[in-house]
Amino acid sequence: MSRALLIVDVQNDFTEGGALGVAGGDAVAEGITRLLAERAGEYALIVASRDWHDPDSDNGGHIAETPDFVDTWPVHCVAGTAGADYDPLLDTGAVTHHVKKGQGKPAYSMFEGVTDEGATVGDLLTENGIVEVDVVGIATDHCVRASALDAISHGQRVRILTDLVAGVAPEPSEAALAEIVHAGGELSPARA
Repeated sequence: MSRALLIVDVQNDFTEGGALGVAGGDAVAEGITRLLAERAGEYALIVASRDWHDPDSDNGGHIAETPDFVDTWPVHCVAGTAGADYDPLLDTGAVTHHVKKGQGKPAYSMFEGVTDEGATVGDLLTENGIVEVDVVGIATDHCVRASALDAISHGQRVRILTDLVAGVAPEPSEAALAEIVHAGGELSPARA
């Protein structure tokens, strides 16, 4: 097996009711749990990322009292808080590696994060001979986009499972998916 599943930021603060909740976030969590129950064995690695921002810090200007929702954001996914936890509808039992990103600085791509042991996603993919990745998670127009584009830059064949992503808004999400396709990625539903 040379395929990995990359699960991007399925956290309480990004699902319904969270600080930056997106519509459909809980459904994405449930859908990924279903995918893992049925097909986890198809993946050599299953990597899940979380925003993990330092408390009492603007995290390199990422968090602001008056956010512009482009480069600055309200307080979200503070390390050790309920908002930073995985959505309870996401069963992480099959996850092989957990990555934290944005620790004291802005970070959108899971490739900017590290495991508790200090490994990057790029390291994990290379060490395990991964050549293809499926990408799922939140938000299509931000962290899913950045993670998919970085995976392509890392030489991966990237497929976005379109029924297992949710974005902040329709137009930028559609633009993000088009950008990923233009860069060489594929779009496919998990359930064909």
